[in-house]
Amino acid sequence: MSAQGHSTSWHRAIWLLGILLLHLTVHGQEMRLEVHPMVKEGDLRLNEALPELMSARVTRLDFLLSGLALKKKDGTWLESQDWFAYLSTATGRMTAEGTGIPVGEYKAIRFHIGVDEIVNKADPSRHAADHALNPLVNGLHWGWMGGYIFLALEGHFPNGGKDDGFSYHIANAAQLMTVELSVEFRGGRPLTLALDFDVSRTLAGINFSRDGTSTHSREGDALAAKLKTKIEQAFRVRSVNYDVYQTPVFAEKPVPLPANTHPLTPAITRRFPQVNLPADNPLTQEGVALGRQLFHDTRLSTNGTQSCASCHDQTHAFADARRFSLGAQQQVGKRNAMPLFNLAWQQSFFWDGRAATLREQVLMPIQDKNEMNETLENVIAKLHADGDSTAAFHRAFGSAEITAERIAKALEQFLLTFITQESRFDRAARKLAELTESEKRGLQLFVTEFDPKRGLRGADCFHCHGGTLFTSQSFANNGLELAADDIGRMAVTKNAGDSGKFKTPSLRNIARTAPYMHDGRFATLEEVIEHYNSGVRRSATLDPNLAKHLEAGLQLTTQEKGDLVSFLKTLTDESFTGPESATAAR
Repeated sequence: MSAQGHSTSWHRAIWLLGILLLHLTVHGQEMRLEVHPMVKEGDLRLNEALPELMSARVTRLDFLLSGLALKKKDGTWLESQDWFAYLSTATGRMTAEGTGIPVGEYKAIRFHIGVDEIVNKADPSRHAADHALNPLVNGLHWGWMGGYIFLALEGHFPNGGKDDGFSYHIANAAQLMTVELSVEFRGGRPLTLALDFDVSRTLAGINFSRDGTSTHSREGDALAAKLKTKIEQAFRVRSVNYDVYQTPVFAEKPVPLPANTHPLTPAITRRFPQVNLPADNPLTQEGVALGRQLFHDTRLSTNGTQSCASCHDQTHAFADARRFSLGAQQQVGKRNAMPLFNLAWQQSFFWDGRAATLREQVLMPIQDKNEMNETLENVIAKLHADGDSTAAFHRAFGSAEITAERIAKALEQFLLTFITQESRFDRAARKLAELTESEKRGLQLFVTEFDPKRGLRGADCFHCHGGTLFTSQSFANNGLELAADDIGRMAVTKNAGDSGKFKTPSLRNIARTAPYMHDGRFATLEEVIEHYNSGVRRSATLDPNLAKHLEAGLQLTTQEKGDLVSFLKTLTDESFTGPESATAAR
């Protein structure tokens, strides 16, 4: 095959996995700018007293951005056209979409806070309903005065026993701010550029009593001019990531966060399907921290010897390297422990799908006689007796009450942060790495039908393990020889058509999750591939995508089987299975 032909096959293979070629070639240049409000080294938390800022409380921080530009290595600037963004800390709207980035090396970015005189004086009603400059979107238009507020920084501060306010609005042509930051990055691929905006640098040296509590942004306004300079210098580069992340959505309006908690947003690539997080249990830093604590707490077991982490080892993608897990009293389990990752997309849990939600699932091992063998009442009593635990529940939920529902919600929050998306295959799809020839051949086999009559020679894996999550999320009979009482999904549905069907697992991190199948019968990937190659047993409920194959099997050669193993190993996410994996958040 020619080099050009091989490249075409490689891109077609990615397309068949659900990573659209169009996304890689056109939207692959997409850029996202994120701004993280900070106070020195910590996140800005609205409405909280900030010792670093004379115990002032910031209640509003809104920006209007324009004129994004990228500096090439040769010193010339690539200017955007009609680029505007509205950012609001209160609503969490702190990202802006950039324009396409051509292939090349870049060394700086530049943007304005505010808009030029022409835009500032134009009729604001001409902007579309969702445009950043629409007054109903940004709330920064002066209204009857005309023009926009470029940056609004408002809050309260203690003053002689009183609670006084400050309102700093930077506006008008003289206060148009320009931010330029040195940062090296490559174009022609998806890019998220994260910046910090340090409020403490903005207000450093400002004395509310001496300098005033408001700005007018008119000619001669010394405080506005002073703040303009400080704002321009308050930005710094946080990170450069060659991916673009999605904003989670909810099936319904989320409930308010518990008092004094702070939101946590997992960094989830847009290459994945849109995530839908539970509206009645929004993720918070405190809730996730409590969930992490409970995940490793042996008091959830009857004799204090076993935690969730005992059977879900991080180095094995939170699976168990044993064929069957042992319970707290050395009971032998009935199933191989499934890995824990990308749970937000799962539609049911356990090999037989007996738990409909993650929140339901997390409490079952605690009560299972073959696992932790404890009652929820005893777990609650043990946690209530510990002051550190009650304090952690208070931080996470606003009160020290401990209930089974709160235990489940905290564990759910923690487990939802288990996102794995940075394998070498992912980096190759974003043009950050290159697969070997063997890995490319394995990918081609993975996404190609086995249909000798039509000249197709493949392993036909993608029907059950396609898409960027590498699972169909369904239940399937994959041709294993089973004991009469090992009926799989049928035990839950009571439907004979589900006999021998088990949950189709994701193949992400598959090289780390041995042994394989619901009963851990296969110790190696080579054994798994040989099963599909020559060991599939026919039955009335065998998946049609396997039943359509010839009795002789796939007839893969030794090299082809080796190529498949090589490809499957590219799905390992070292950043997830390493000691510092859980979890990245924005």
